[in-house]
Amino acid sequence: MDAFQITSFDAPPAIRSVQPAPPGPGEVALRIAACGLNFADLLMAEGKYQERPPLPATLGMEVAGTVTATGPGVRGFAPGDRVAVFAGHGGLAQAGNFPADRCTHLPDAMPFDVAAAFQIAYGTAHVALSHRAHLRAGETLLVLGAAGGVGLAAVEIGKAMGARVIASARGAAKLQVARAAGADHAIDSDAPDLRGALKDLGGVDVVFDPVGGDPFRAAMRACNPDGRIVIVGFASGDVPQVPANHLLVKNITLLGFYWGGYMAFAPQIVTDSLTRLYGWYGEGRLQPHISARYPLAQAGEALEFLRARRSTGKVVVVVDG
Repeated sequence: MDAFQITSFDAPPAIRSVQPAPPGPGEVALRIAACGLNFADLLMAEGKYQERPPLPATLGMEVAGTVTATGPGVRGFAPGDRVAVFAGHGGLAQAGNFPADRCTHLPDAMPFDVAAAFQIAYGTAHVALSHRAHLRAGETLLVLGAAGGVGLAAVEIGKAMGARVIASARGAAKLQVARAAGADHAIDSDAPDLRGALKDLGGVDVVFDPVGGDPFRAAMRACNPDGRIVIVGFASGDVPQVPANHLLVKNITLLGFYWGGYMAFAPQIVTDSLTRLYGWYGEGRLQPHISARYPLAQAGEALEFLRARRSTGKVVVVVDG
């Protein structure tokens, strides 16, 4: 079968022909239909991600497909089941084996490409806002990087939770995408005075930040007393250093959040969250935005499209069909 693999952190990933293996204990074998791309895939390919799989490794963190076989000890899954899985890696291939305890059954109405675009973005946004930040209806939520995959999901989920949402993104086209997702206000991230613009809107109660850098610093200064900032990434490449006295004076809480980490120490939180999100999708409250689809043979081009920050929402590699 074909798989998009890294064999060295000093060389670009490429399609290789590999021999599939049967599923091991606790695993399900999938015929992969689609794989969602993330900035973490770019970091993993360069050996810069917090998790380093042994080489050679197949890229692709979030996967959707059909169960073809189950390994010893697997319960609750059978051949023919449609599932999604946050795999960590292994998704950019025609087939793969994945832990059954990371798989979730898909709603019949959810296409595979949507499922592959759904888990990390919506799971991150929902657990970050509900479990970590305790976002309340009527509060003002600022979403930085609001036109990206996880940012756009945070806009939708913030609205679903009853918040007033301010979206910050770069350029008119991306701001329009955020408005279409439900943002009440949209501010260009290149505006000369982001803090002033946020203050003019009454300040913010919760910040969802996958960006870091100057937008983080402006957002922190625009926080209302008792504000909460959820840090989910540093897409800008700038990891800000925080003056703790500012947190003290304004009673601001900084919250680090890594969705994948919950798989290890609190997987039920992730499972419960995805169950609720699938329900919201079925009710039409969430509409995942996929800006580009690529075949597996063009996985390299798909990653470069993501790296160039030309995408809005998610980029998906369609493997089967």
